[in-house]
Amino acid sequence: MVSLETPVCDFGTPAVDFNLQGIDNRQWTLEECRGQAGLLVMFICNHCPYVQAIRERIVRDTLELQGLGMNSVAIMSNDPALYPEDSFENMQAVAREYGFPFPYLLDETQAVARAYGAVCTPDFFGYNSDMELQYRGRLDASRKDTAPGDVRRDLFEAMRQVAETGQGPADQIPGMGCSIKWLED
Repeated sequence: MVSLETPVCDFGTPAVDFNLQGIDNRQWTLEECRGQAGLLVMFICNHCPYVQAIRERIVRDTLELQGLGMNSVAIMSNDPALYPEDSFENMQAVAREYGFPFPYLLDETQAVARAYGAVCTPDFFGYNSDMELQYRGRLDASRKDTAPGDVRRDLFEAMRQVAETGQGPADQIPGMGCSIKWLED
């Protein structure tokens, strides 16, 4: 398992459109996912300990962001042939178990992860209402273990600011996670 850090936020980069199958067996596009105040695009998976450490917090934060007009979508881009825990069926099971309040989509060709420049799981991309990138950082201080409950909620606070002002914070702490498991060429 290779741990990687996300690049710094490239403010203003437009969100990339997609058309991916969700665990609900319907196709989802960027437009169908976005909220009035913007969209949080999350590259996650099932097997990564960095994601496992924050799943409950992802659910908590995305539910609170919905109340601010900020929708969320999760995309799984790993190769499930190499990591069976990340199979479509297991995506459905994990989403049910944790009550994901957002679409959970399969990026089977990995084209969407490549287009976004995603490097790890989790990798968070926060967009304003104009679908311009305003946040590329961590959820909180959690790593492979869940941080204490009283830590700063970096992602939530940043996305609340984006929902209220259209602008993300100038200072952002990079996220960290397991490398995306790319298909063999």
